[in-house]
Amino acid sequence: MRFALAGGCAAYARGAAPSLHDVDFVLPQEDVPTALEALRELGFETAKPPEDWLVKAYDEGRLVDLIFNICGNPVTPELLERSEQMKASAVIVPVLEATDLVISWLLPLSEHSCDYGSLLPQVRALREQVDWDRVASVAQVSPYASTFLTLLERLEVIPGPVDATGDSSWP
Repeated sequence: MRFALAGGCAAYARGAAPSLHDVDFVLPQEDVPTALEALRELGFETAKPPEDWLVKAYDEGRLVDLIFNICGNPVTPELLERSEQMKASAVIVPVLEATDLVISWLLPLSEHSCDYGSLLPQVRALREQVDWDRVASVAQVSPYASTFLTLLERLEVIPGPVDATGDSSWP
């Protein structure tokens, strides 16, 4: 099964503060049934929430999100191929590449979900690992994402200005 660690746990594997909320994995949609069955066999409770981009698994109150679509972008083999084998706590797992991780956080920003404050420390911890021009090219479709990049430039978290003229396709 193809997958990669994402979200706060991926950021932790890359040097950010630990994530205590949940564990996120990305995987292609066609692998979701296999993943859910494997988790059920391990004793997890599984759920298909109304959102059409993820499924959930629970182990004694601990939440695991299996994400197969990020803001309208299906998880692809190419995205997973860019992941890197890294140590996350005590295991080696594929971890989303830092640029893809930041993009996965920025694209969902909207007027209803725009918490720059929680993103700032995560992004600051990863800043040397990220291709900021690539992030800017992809993020230009979202005023919330591109505004966050401007904030990062103004705070001198990233070198500015970034060049958003590259390929905007993702993943």
